[in-house]
Amino acid sequence: MKITDPQTLRGRAPGLAFAASALGKVLAKEQRTGSASNKRIADYLLRNPVRASAASIEDVAGAAGVSSATLSRFARSVGHAGYAEFRHELAATLQAVLQPVEKLKDSFLRAGPEGALAAEGLESTMSNIRATAEALTAGLLADVVTRLVSARAVYVMGFGLSAHLAGYLTLGLQPFLPSVINVVDYGGTEIAAGKLMRLDQNDLLVAISLPRYARDVVQLTAYGRDQGAQVIAITDSPASPLAAYADVLLLAEASHPVLSSSSSAAMLVIEAVMAALMASNPGNLAHAEALTAAISGYLVSGT
Repeated sequence: MKITDPQTLRGRAPGLAFAASALGKVLAKEQRTGSASNKRIADYLLRNPVRASAASIEDVAGAAGVSSATLSRFARSVGHAGYAEFRHELAATLQAVLQPVEKLKDSFLRAGPEGALAAEGLESTMSNIRATAEALTAGLLADVVTRLVSARAVYVMGFGLSAHLAGYLTLGLQPFLPSVINVVDYGGTEIAAGKLMRLDQNDLLVAISLPRYARDVVQLTAYGRDQGAQVIAITDSPASPLAAYADVLLLAEASHPVLSSSSSAAMLVIEAVMAALMASNPGNLAHAEALTAAISGYLVSGT
């Protein structure tokens, strides 16, 4: 297999596609169950597969906080003769799973150098959406819907830019579930913590966080898990700090060459959850019709 120059892979959306590959699953298992050093290595590789495919063993070891000898042992422990063979598989996996949107990129590049960054951003967003959509399965969405409808109350939490995603999800769920609470509706962390005080094993918490991760959402998600609540996390990577607390992980690729993170794929995930919930019960049609009737007076005629 021809291995693409790792420089040409930068700016694409490697996270979800790589995590879903055979090698990504091996690394995710090591991240969950491996030794302390193996967890550090797997965490770094899951977060930085493109960078690791181009770096030396010394550079990767240093970035992961281990020795080169430890990294070599890690490569052997996951079935390779040594680190060189492991890195070859890493690069080959990236080549296989990453598909650039070349026509879009070329069209912007023809407009001149000023279009290059815009092209890279659009390419990254489209790759994010494609990778995220491919990872969403009917079974995964059905599991999410089952948990939502079984919960006494559903709490939705996101801080910073993720607060807008949480608000949108809350509005989408409220007509079809008995109790949906936007944890960060106003007032910040203190109010959010107060709303979560009644959380227990009968409830479900949907936690949303993309890079840069908010410390508050991680701490309050851990609290919710300690109270026995089920947790659904919408985040960008199995290496996200939310992943360790999630019963269900909904991954939304969020890489972007300019922004700290992109929310486009997370919105796709949220809309998929909302649509799956609506379609899960014929009675939801009556709820939707009632909602339409309730707001019809505020709508422009014919829309």
